[in-house]
Amino acid sequence: MDTIASLFSFITTPVSWVIVQFHKVYGALFGYDSGWAWGLSIVSLVVLIRICLIPLFVKQIKSTRNMQVLQPKMKAIQERYKNDKQRQSEEMMKLYKETGTNPLSSCLPILAQSPFFFALYHVLSSIASGKKIGAIDQSLLDSARQAHIFGAPLAAKFTDSAEKVASLDASLLDVRVITAIMIVLMSASQFFTQRQLMTKNVDLTVKTPYMQQQKMLMYIFPVIFAVMGINFPVGVLVYWLTTNVWTMGQQMYVINQNPTPGSKAQDAYLQRLLKSVSTHGQVRGRTRRNTVKRVVSKGSDRNDIERKFITGLAKLGLAAQEDGTVVKSETAAAEAEGGAAQKRHQPKRQTKAKRQTAAGGSGAAKDAAPAPADSADSAAKTSLQKQDAPQDDQPKSADKSASGSSRQAKSGQRKGPQRPKHPSKK
Repeated sequence: MDTIASLFSFITTPVSWVIVQFHKVYGALFGYDSGWAWGLSIVSLVVLIRICLIPLFVKQIKSTRNMQVLQPKMKAIQERYKNDKQRQSEEMMKLYKETGTNPLSSCLPILAQSPFFFALYHVLSSIASGKKIGAIDQSLLDSARQAHIFGAPLAAKFTDSAEKVASLDASLLDVRVITAIMIVLMSASQFFTQRQLMTKNVDLTVKTPYMQQQKMLMYIFPVIFAVMGINFPVGVLVYWLTTNVWTMGQQMYVINQNPTPGSKAQDAYLQRLLKSVSTHGQVRGRTRRNTVKRVVSKGSDRNDIERKFITGLAKLGLAAQEDGTVVKSETAAAEAEGGAAQKRHQPKRQTKAKRQTAAGGSGAAKDAAPAPADSADSAAKTSLQKQDAPQDDQPKSADKSASGSSRQAKSGQRKGPQRPKHPSKK
């Protein structure tokens, strides 16, 4: 680590000068030999560096999203030219150029921080060795060696021997407890930052190898930081813990204000936006108007979350415009209510038992329905026979009619109209 840090010795003077300037401010408040003065100076150095790296962070976010969108196309190119690696590389570079995507952009913030990180490591190592470096003269060197954070010197490491820790006026137990806690916090913040990115700000409709790689990094990075952390001085652990917390907060802000399309974060953001519009009757804020403008411009290419947002506006009687504003629209409200009413009035699905009962009842009705007509026809025929036949045949016809009625009664069919009385009984 010392060899690598020496490669960045050219930047140690600017880094040490910035720390000294912040130390003058905090030293006036907490005391020049206080650990808080030196610790806050390192924290302020991190904040200053991260503010300067915000443009690179924005580029990193855009590059990460573009890489997620391009994964299906990249996979298709790999399948198409799997036997021609040169053509595969050419097509990949062509795809990157057409979409304006740089795969290295996602690593830019870390790469840009590396010189400052190693320069700070070199400065703290020199303080531990009692050597002047950069803008830190002998008086500042003595002050920094006396500075402790919760009992641990700024230049002490987890792996230092008891003799070396004693030379810095500290106990080995205090140093190892403080460094262990800081290493755990550093690894946990790194894990939470990556997990937040994977669970909330990833398009769930696209399953690509890139997502699997990011998921692996979520577990690998904390382990790497934990292993490397035992060789970091306390001041470097302060630096790295601060930059992890800054990254986590910065990412939370981006997820809440500018989420990835199709992610859970976008659903939560559009629901908050819909609630704000329903309360105020308008889209408040330039960022929110730009969001509505992007959703409107997509047209039929909207995802399910964006369609739900447009439908929610319609139910409120509002229609989104191309400039990101909303206006009242009775047509949109009527269509939304009509669709909801149509959905509510759909017939309820019957159970299997009810369907069988209804089918059985209709079958019985069909079988029983012709019976009255047959009875009426037989009655009409019987009356005609009575008029045309002689008196001797009438009892025989009456007997046949009676036997027919008894057969119908036995068969369980409904009885027809009452047969006329025998002429002899009138």
